[in-house]
Amino acid sequence: MQDLFFELFESLPRQGPGLAACTARALALCRGLLAAPSVLDLGCGAGAQTLHLAALLPAAHIVAVDLHPPHIQRLRAERHRQGLGGRLEPQVADMRRLRDERSALGLPDGGVDLIWSEGALYNLGLAPALQLCRDLLRPGGCLAFTDAVWRRDDPPPELRAAFESDYPGMGRVEDDLALLRAGGFELLGHFSLPDAAWWEDFYTPMQARIAELRHRHAGDALAQALLDSLALESEMHRRHGDGYAYEFFVARLPEPHAPLA
Repeated sequence: MQDLFFELFESLPRQGPGLAACTARALALCRGLLAAPSVLDLGCGAGAQTLHLAALLPAAHIVAVDLHPPHIQRLRAERHRQGLGGRLEPQVADMRRLRDERSALGLPDGGVDLIWSEGALYNLGLAPALQLCRDLLRPGGCLAFTDAVWRRDDPPPELRAAFESDYPGMGRVEDDLALLRAGGFELLGHFSLPDAAWWEDFYTPMQARIAELRHRHAGDALAQALLDSLALESEMHRRHGDGYAYEFFVARLPEPHAPLA
C-alpha cells in the first residue's frame, strides 16, 4: 500500500500546503540577503517552492534536498527543462545528516545565506530542526519555514487525533516563536497561509488524483480503504480548518557584535 501512497503524492504539484504568492511574501521579509545568496531548501519535495525561489533569486545557488528519490528525479527533470543548469542542485539527502554531508552536497563552508523549508522541519521536531538550521546558517543568514500550528486550545477530538498521529509536538504560534527565541533567532515576521494555499496546488489536485486511482484500483478493497483514509485529510480541513493553520515564520541569525575598540 506504500506504493499507492507514493503514486498519489508524487503526482501532486505540491506535497503540502503552499502558494507561490506566500513564498514571495516570505522572501520579501528576509533582510540583508546577498546579491547572489547560497540557498538550502530542506525537505523540498518535488520542488514547487524551489523553482519559485530560483525565479525570485536569479543569481542564487540553490541546493534542494529530499529523502525521497522520485521527488529529486522530478525536480532534476524540471531543472533541465527550465535551463537552470548549475544554479539548482537537487540532491537525495537525509536532513539528519546534513552537518556531516555539507561539503559533499556543495554547501558553503562559511555557512548558508538562506535556509528554506515548507512543511518539513516537523519531521525532526522543531527544536532540533532549528538547531540544525543554526549550525548551517552564516551569522546574518535567514531562515524561512512553514509549520502546522493550533488555532484553538480545544480542537474537536477527531482533529486532534489526526494531527497527534503525525505531529504529536504541534503547538501554537506562540510556542514556535518561543522556540525561535530560545534558539537565538531574531524574528523578522510571520503570517498564516490563506485557505487557497491548501486547495489550489494540494487538496484540489489530490481529490482529482484520488478519483483516478479509485477507478484504476477498482475491486481492490485494501487500495480503496487507503484511498478512503487519504480522502479524509481534505474533508477534515473542510470541516475543521478554523482549528489549525500553516504559519510562515521568517527569522534571522544575528551577527555577533563587533568588540569595542
